[in-house]
Amino acid sequence: MDPMKAQQLAAELEVEMMADMYNRMTNACHRKCVPPHYKEAELSKGESVCLDRCVAKYLDLHERLGRKLTELSVQDEEMMRKASVGSG
Repeated sequence: MDPMKAQQLAAELEVEMMADMYNRMTNACHRKCVPPHYKEAELSKGESVCLDRCVAKYLDLHERLGRKLTELSVQDEEMMRKASVGSG
């Protein structure tokens, strides 16, 4: 696969993953913070604060998981490189 196609595919996958993360976050925070039967057209102060905290926690967790997965991936690559050097 040529580098341009690989880069385009990676970009498309990243957009797809971000859209999925956004949809999951929206659904989870909506379920948690907004009652199923609306009383008013606008969010209450409590609902707004809940949503704000929920989104902040979700994004923080997403960032932490991303860093940890990257760290594990780097460790795996190093182990595989060491194993191939040791056996070669």
